[in-house]
Amino acid sequence: MTNATTTTPYTTDHESIDREPTDEPFEGVYPAMTTPFTDENEIDHAQLAENARVLERAGVDGVVPAGSTGESATMTHDEHVEVVETVRDAVDDVPVIAGTGSNNTAEALSLSRRAADAGADGLLLISPYYNRPEPEGFLDHYRAVADAVDLPQIVYNVPSRTGRSIPVDVVVELAAHPNIQGYKAASGDLGRISEVVERTREETFSVLSGDDGLTLPTVSVGGTGTISVVANVEPERSCAMVGAALSGDYERARRLHHELSPLVRALFAETNPIPVTEAMHVRGRGGPHVRSPLTRLSADRRESLRDLLAEYEAETPEPVEPAEAVE
Repeated sequence: MTNATTTTPYTTDHESIDREPTDEPFEGVYPAMTTPFTDENEIDHAQLAENARVLERAGVDGVVPAGSTGESATMTHDEHVEVVETVRDAVDDVPVIAGTGSNNTAEALSLSRRAADAGADGLLLISPYYNRPEPEGFLDHYRAVADAVDLPQIVYNVPSRTGRSIPVDVVVELAAHPNIQGYKAASGDLGRISEVVERTREETFSVLSGDDGLTLPTVSVGGTGTISVVANVEPERSCAMVGAALSGDYERARRLHHELSPLVRALFAETNPIPVTEAMHVRGRGGPHVRSPLTRLSADRRESLRDLLAEYEAETPEPVEPAEAVE
């Protein structure tokens, strides 16, 4: 943010956005939540619950605990479920979409079943990493979970972490399954995203941005929202940007996109979730601890991130009560 002075409104009430309810299974802003840790490297459940409540008050459309941003790769299975339970207990009116993916189909099944028992409203399943399955392997993996767990599920494509992109043909086949209702697109390839939207228009299926810098372009080609890192730190602005885009107000959406862009770049200057965990610490919402093998944000970047956040803080609006948020 090069200039903290702005005239852009951030409210997310019905009158200012004029966003009509739809039948999309997933629409709007879903922060990919960080997991705060104590000095003893234990999960800080009190802070986690408070973070979830802050996001709900800000008007988000759902929350996503125990995903990549939540450091699920360094959690035990019991910790994973406890995180879901804490967030589910903390929020009142927004869905909890639990990250339950794995490179091991049996493990993904177990985590998904346990998350469902813990009260999750939906599941986010990263594609099998390291194994690099062939198309039939992707299909078998996702169908196994979708057949066994009766919750709405989001297929998560992030080849930078997994080593292989899910083929578009596979996504289109999966979209026909009644429990597979969404696709988190984090390939950085807008053409691929657009093709998924184009070829799943007849299904009950949502395409969500998984790259904060591409949220606005994704919505412009028919996406329905975002599973977002930056929304942890700036939920009101994120909701306002996505709400404006979904309502067709692209002039306002572009202003907000450009306001958020410096922060988005800062939050990916090092491996996610290192910078966003530091940003949450600056905002007094946990941290700055991440679990090994991740390390704290480098000292030179801490100062510049703190300065950048101060600019945003000067213009942060009051939180929007859940009852006022766009449905």
